[in-house]
Amino acid sequence: MYEYLQIGKIVNTHGIRGELKLIPLTDDPKRFDALERAYIDKDGMHEYRIESVKYFKGSVIIKFEGIDAPEAAAAYKEHFLLVDRQNAVKLPEDTFFICDIIGSKVIDENGSELGTLIDVLQTGSNDVYVVKGDSGKEILIPALKSVVRSISPEQKQIHVVVPKGLLDDEI
Repeated sequence: MYEYLQIGKIVNTHGIRGELKLIPLTDDPKRFDALERAYIDKDGMHEYRIESVKYFKGSVIIKFEGIDAPEAAAAYKEHFLLVDRQNAVKLPEDTFFICDIIGSKVIDENGSELGTLIDVLQTGSNDVYVVKGDSGKEILIPALKSVVRSISPEQKQIHVVVPKGLLDDEI
Protein backbone atom coordinates (compact mmCIF):
# COMPACT_ATOMS: atom_id res chain seq x y z
CA MET A 1 0.00 0.00 0.00
CA TYR A 2 1.11 3.51 -0.72
CA GLU A 3 2.23 5.75 2.15
CA TYR A 4 0.83 8.86 0.42
CA LEU A 5 -2.45 9.31 -1.45
CA GLN A 6 -3.04 11.73 -4.29
CA ILE A 7 -5.87 14.14 -3.57
CA GLY A 8 -5.38 16.70 -6.33
CA LYS A 9 -3.43 17.59 -9.45
CA ILE A 10 -1.95 21.08 -9.68
CA VAL A 11 -2.90 22.44 -13.08
CA ASN A 12 -2.09 26.14 -12.89
CA THR A 13 -1.33 29.17 -10.76
CA HIS A 14 -4.04 31.54 -9.58
CA GLY A 15 -3.72 35.23 -8.87
CA ILE A 16 -0.65 37.15 -7.74
CA ARG A 17 -0.16 35.71 -4.23
CA GLY A 18 1.30 32.34 -5.25
CA GLU A 19 -1.94 30.38 -5.07
CA LEU A 20 -2.26 27.11 -6.94
CA LYS A 21 -5.25 25.84 -8.88
CA LEU A 22 -5.84 22.12 -8.63
CA ILE A 23 -8.30 19.55 -9.87
CA PRO A 24 -9.52 17.48 -6.90
CA LEU A 25 -8.96 13.73 -7.14
CA THR A 26 -11.29 12.91 -4.28
CA ASP A 27 -14.97 12.10 -3.93
CA ASP A 28 -15.38 14.96 -1.45
CA PRO A 29 -13.66 18.18 -2.57
CA LYS A 30 -14.70 19.89 0.68
CA ARG A 31 -12.18 17.62 2.45
CA PHE A 32 -9.59 20.36 1.76
CA ASP A 33 -11.32 22.59 4.34
CA ALA A 34 -10.06 20.46 7.25
CA LEU A 35 -6.58 19.94 5.85
CA GLU A 36 -3.72 21.75 7.61
CA ARG A 37 -0.78 20.25 5.73
CA ALA A 38 -0.20 18.43 2.47
CA TYR A 39 2.70 17.13 0.41
CA ILE A 40 3.97 17.83 -3.08
CA ASP A 41 6.29 15.32 -4.73
CA LYS A 42 8.66 17.65 -6.57
CA ASP A 43 12.31 16.63 -6.40
CA GLY A 44 11.38 14.51 -3.40
CA MET A 45 8.43 14.64 -1.01
CA HIS A 46 7.99 18.06 0.65
CA GLU A 47 5.43 19.01 3.29
CA TYR A 48 3.63 22.38 3.09
CA ARG A 49 1.38 24.17 5.55
CA ILE A 50 -1.91 25.29 4.01
CA GLU A 51 -2.78 28.96 4.55
CA SER A 52 -6.13 29.05 2.74
CA VAL A 53 -8.49 27.08 0.55
CA LYS A 54 -11.28 28.28 -1.72
CA TYR A 55 -13.34 26.76 -4.49
CA PHE A 56 -13.86 28.05 -8.02
CA LYS A 57 -15.74 26.38 -10.89
CA GLY A 58 -15.03 22.77 -9.89
CA SER A 59 -11.43 23.40 -8.92
CA VAL A 60 -9.68 24.10 -5.64
CA ILE A 61 -7.55 27.21 -5.12
CA ILE A 62 -4.99 26.55 -2.42
CA LYS A 63 -2.37 28.80 -0.82
CA PHE A 64 0.70 27.29 0.83
CA GLU A 65 2.97 28.96 3.34
CA GLY A 66 6.24 29.94 1.66
CA ILE A 67 4.90 30.03 -1.90
CA ASP A 68 4.16 33.72 -2.28
CA ALA A 69 4.54 34.63 -5.96
CA PRO A 70 3.10 33.33 -9.23
CA GLU A 71 6.61 32.52 -10.47
CA ALA A 72 7.26 30.31 -7.44
CA ALA A 73 3.86 28.66 -7.77
CA ALA A 74 4.41 27.92 -11.48
CA ALA A 75 7.17 25.46 -10.58
CA TYR A 76 4.52 23.12 -9.11
CA LYS A 77 2.30 22.86 -12.19
CA GLU A 78 1.54 19.29 -13.26
CA HIS A 79 2.56 17.89 -9.86
CA PHE A 80 0.26 16.08 -7.46
CA LEU A 81 -0.94 17.15 -4.02
CA LEU A 82 -0.79 14.27 -1.56
CA VAL A 83 -1.66 13.42 2.03
CA ASP A 84 -0.20 10.75 4.25
CA ARG A 85 -2.47 7.89 5.32
CA GLN A 86 -2.91 9.43 8.76
CA ASN A 87 -4.62 12.44 7.15
CA ALA A 88 -6.56 10.49 4.54
CA VAL A 89 -10.35 10.47 4.80
CA LYS A 90 -11.74 7.58 6.79
CA LEU A 91 -13.50 5.18 4.46
CA PRO A 92 -16.71 3.33 5.26
CA GLU A 93 -16.45 -0.40 5.81
CA ASP A 94 -15.92 -2.46 2.64
CA THR A 95 -14.66 0.52 0.62
CA PHE A 96 -11.09 0.99 -0.51
CA PHE A 97 -8.80 3.56 -2.05
CA ILE A 98 -8.43 2.85 -5.76
CA CYS A 99 -4.63 2.91 -5.51
CA ASP A 100 -4.81 0.06 -2.98
CA ILE A 101 -6.67 -2.31 -5.30
CA ILE A 102 -4.99 -1.50 -8.64
CA GLY A 103 -2.80 -4.46 -9.55
CA SER A 104 -5.07 -6.97 -7.81
CA LYS A 105 -5.74 -10.33 -9.44
CA VAL A 106 -9.41 -10.72 -10.35
CA ILE A 107 -10.70 -14.25 -9.79
CA ASP A 108 -14.09 -15.59 -10.87
CA GLU A 109 -16.47 -17.85 -8.93
CA ASN A 110 -14.78 -20.95 -10.41
CA GLY A 111 -11.34 -19.91 -9.17
CA SER A 112 -10.13 -18.90 -12.63
CA GLU A 113 -8.00 -15.81 -12.92
CA LEU A 114 -9.61 -13.27 -15.26
CA GLY A 115 -6.67 -10.88 -15.18
CA THR A 116 -5.30 -7.89 -13.30
CA LEU A 117 -7.22 -4.77 -12.28
CA ILE A 118 -5.59 -1.91 -14.21
CA ASP A 119 -8.10 0.92 -13.75
CA VAL A 120 -11.38 1.90 -12.13
CA LEU A 121 -13.84 3.95 -14.16
CA GLN A 122 -16.10 6.14 -12.07
CA THR A 123 -19.34 6.39 -14.02
CA GLY A 124 -21.58 8.08 -11.48
CA SER A 125 -24.00 5.21 -10.93
CA ASN A 126 -21.38 2.59 -10.10
CA ASP A 127 -17.68 2.06 -10.62
CA VAL A 128 -16.46 -0.24 -13.38
CA TYR A 129 -13.32 -2.33 -12.99
CA VAL A 130 -11.05 -2.54 -16.02
CA VAL A 131 -9.39 -5.96 -15.94
CA LYS A 132 -6.62 -6.89 -18.35
CA GLY A 133 -6.25 -10.59 -19.11
CA ASP A 134 -3.08 -12.46 -20.07
CA SER A 135 -4.05 -12.14 -23.74
CA GLY A 136 -4.10 -8.35 -23.40
CA LYS A 137 -7.86 -8.20 -23.78
CA GLU A 138 -9.71 -5.91 -21.37
CA ILE A 139 -12.86 -6.92 -19.51
CA LEU A 140 -15.17 -4.33 -17.94
CA ILE A 141 -16.69 -5.60 -14.70
CA PRO A 142 -19.38 -3.58 -12.90
CA ALA A 143 -18.42 -2.96 -9.27
CA LEU A 144 -21.76 -4.01 -7.84
CA LYS A 145 -22.35 -5.97 -4.62
CA SER A 146 -24.02 -8.69 -6.68
CA VAL A 147 -20.82 -9.05 -8.77
CA VAL A 148 -17.90 -8.26 -6.45
CA ARG A 149 -17.92 -10.82 -3.65
CA SER A 150 -14.75 -9.85 -1.81
CA ILE A 151 -11.77 -7.52 -2.04
CA SER A 152 -8.52 -8.16 -0.23
CA PRO A 153 -6.02 -5.32 -0.77
CA GLU A 154 -3.51 -7.11 1.46
CA GLN A 155 -3.56 -10.24 -0.73
CA LYS A 156 -4.12 -8.20 -3.92
CA GLN A 157 -7.17 -10.29 -4.84
CA ILE A 158 -10.72 -9.49 -5.92
CA HIS A 159 -13.28 -12.29 -6.13
CA VAL A 160 -16.19 -11.78 -8.53
CA VAL A 161 -19.22 -13.55 -9.91
CA VAL A 162 -19.15 -12.88 -13.65
CA PRO A 163 -22.57 -11.72 -14.91
CA LYS A 164 -24.01 -13.96 -17.62
CA GLY A 165 -23.09 -12.70 -21.09
CA LEU A 166 -20.22 -10.50 -19.91
CA LEU A 167 -17.53 -12.68 -21.46
CA ASP A 168 -17.56 -13.41 -25.21
CA ASP A 169 -17.69 -17.18 -24.75
CA GLU A 170 -20.96 -16.98 -22.79
CA ILE A 171 -23.79 -16.88 -25.31
